[in-house]
Amino acid sequence: MSTNPARRDAISAIASQPRLKGTFDFRNEKIDVIFGQNVFSLEKMEKRLPKDVFKSLKANIESGTKLDGASADIVAAAIKDWALERGATHYAHVFYPLTGSTAEKHDTFFEPNGAGTLAQFSGKALVQAEPDASSFPNGGLRSTFEARGYTAWDVTSPAYIFDSENGSTLCIPTVFVSWKGEALDKKTPLLRSMAAVNKAATRVLALFGKKHGFISASCGPEQEYFLIDSRLYHLRPDIYTCGRALFGAKPAKGQEFEDQYFGTIPDRVLACMMETERECFKLGIPIKTRHNEVAPAQFEVAPIYESANVAHDHQMLTMTLLKRVAAQHGFVCLMAEKPFAGVNGSGKHVNWSIGGAGVGNLLEPGNDPHDNAQFLTFCTAVVRAVDLHQGLLRASVASAGNDHRLGANEAPPAIISIYLGDMLNEVIEQVKKSGSASSSRKGGHMTLGVDTLPVLPKDAGDRNRTSPFAFTGNKFEFRAVGSSFSVAGPLTVLNTIMADSLDKLADELAVAIKKNSNFNTALQSVLKEILTKHGRIIFNGNGYSEEWHKEAGKRGLKNLRTTPDALPEIVAKSTVDVFERQGVLSKAELESREEIYTHSYVLTVNTESKLVSEIGRTLLLPAALKFAADLTPVEKTKSGGKLRKEVIGLADDLHDALGALDAAREVSKSDTHAQAKHSCDKVLPAMLKVRAAADALEEIVADEYWPLPSYQELLFIR
Repeated sequence: MSTNPARRDAISAIASQPRLKGTFDFRNEKIDVIFGQNVFSLEKMEKRLPKDVFKSLKANIESGTKLDGASADIVAAAIKDWALERGATHYAHVFYPLTGSTAEKHDTFFEPNGAGTLAQFSGKALVQAEPDASSFPNGGLRSTFEARGYTAWDVTSPAYIFDSENGSTLCIPTVFVSWKGEALDKKTPLLRSMAAVNKAATRVLALFGKKHGFISASCGPEQEYFLIDSRLYHLRPDIYTCGRALFGAKPAKGQEFEDQYFGTIPDRVLACMMETERECFKLGIPIKTRHNEVAPAQFEVAPIYESANVAHDHQMLTMTLLKRVAAQHGFVCLMAEKPFAGVNGSGKHVNWSIGGAGVGNLLEPGNDPHDNAQFLTFCTAVVRAVDLHQGLLRASVASAGNDHRLGANEAPPAIISIYLGDMLNEVIEQVKKSGSASSSRKGGHMTLGVDTLPVLPKDAGDRNRTSPFAFTGNKFEFRAVGSSFSVAGPLTVLNTIMADSLDKLADELAVAIKKNSNFNTALQSVLKEILTKHGRIIFNGNGYSEEWHKEAGKRGLKNLRTTPDALPEIVAKSTVDVFERQGVLSKAELESREEIYTHSYVLTVNTESKLVSEIGRTLLLPAALKFAADLTPVEKTKSGGKLRKEVIGLADDLHDALGALDAAREVSKSDTHAQAKHSCDKVLPAMLKVRAAADALEEIVADEYWPLPSYQELLFIR
């Protein structure tokens, strides 16, 4: 009789389940019909609003300005009628507090009017609400008893209907601020940073004599995730509590065969993916790509580009939908950065660019980047921004979870550098020498040696997957962002430092024009000076190599390996200066974020360490001792005696390691920062020692005794 029937029952149930199919058929439900059907889009606004109100609202959306009160009432009435037609019974202001998750408070449209109920929704209810802010993290921005907080409609992000099995809700994307106007969320600084980019880019483009519309940052965030069977998931208290496996011996097969990457998508997974896409399409989320990722049970979904704040809202919705639809298919969607040791973790590559009507993508080099002064100017601003604020960029992706991923084989190192590629790097080197470039490397053609195959165009340079910040043709890809992150934080940093860099460039260019009276001569001198000063951040080689770590040190680049090392960059003088100068976050708002993220790190490590102790003492140690006891009848045999001795020895190691972990965790420190450093330097290594002993036991204890589903089961049984 097995001592652990739960694992066997779960595996048996998975093996015997009928083939699952999606709940719809794309053949009969056309994407062009369902796309955006649950979004109060410009098209729907134009049909339902008076012409003058629609024109005013459209201008508000395009410029990011406030909607006036009279128009708000008319818009609210139109949205209410549309929402009721779609079956909505409630509305909610959706906001993004500093927890990094999504928050919402639901109110019904229906109010008693004496004879029954009447659907009500005013302009005031649309534009502003007052959720209780007392229980959200604030990092010292206000006292606990100061509970008032406001949500305000972000008119640039459309309202939408979120359907569920239990009803439909009108969702209004909002910002979340304190009674004093301080940002308590991720969205407010993102919108401020976008305004800063527009203002600074406008200054630079004016010197080029360009007329244009609103200059906006754009984003296309890729999302990696794992899908594991829910029946196995619920037998792993570490995974369902913390999102990652705190124990687990390396399986006989991991990802070394490299047969998962871009492999055929399993039917059950594909059904889940397709239904997720359908829900995304209904909400106007432009999902483009789906595929298997490198690790077993790992997958990816990616949209096309949108305005940064809309891309952020859609990314948060995508994460919600991935989890929700996965549950309907008997899966659990894991978005921890490193849910399983020994195989690739998950990131969220943030593809970022800036541009606008009249000028297009400002990071598009064209066919002749050496002759594209506008592109070289904006690219130079990026180089300066990343070099000056490399530590801040690292801090924007810092977390306990991402520390386990950064620097591993599938993720970029903690050292921030820029990859430009061979073609662009040659152009930059020419500009550094003379202020201008006369040529750029051209792509060629590749003949495949088979008559029936076409001649393929060949790019002028290869890609570099080891770079944390890589130029990929017409955008930069920030690859260090963790899979569970809101993209708002990294985007806010990128926009803010870019705006400041553009302002500095505009200042220097204006002075140089007055001095030289020739625009091209002035521009060449400014670009040469900036690239010479900040070119150290450019690196096109192998970011994983030990040689690069040494070279980066010689260049003076920062290597902030852990979250406690990185987070102080948020309150560094250089950060405070640039964020206050650009009007994105005040010193107090920055200090609050650094305090919140540091505290979150301590809480995460503390929770995980407690789970390691609990699972080790109540599940793993008893299983090992039970197995050792049952070996007693065969102890006198050579193999039985040797095995029993080995099990008891490892059980003693596990017991001792658990004691050391408890002792390390119980050491109190005077402040949060000291606690974070202690958690990093003492508690995490103590956890790894417990795991080492437990994982060694898993490899020799009879399978029927081991209480936790193995990596082999979690990663390969679908």
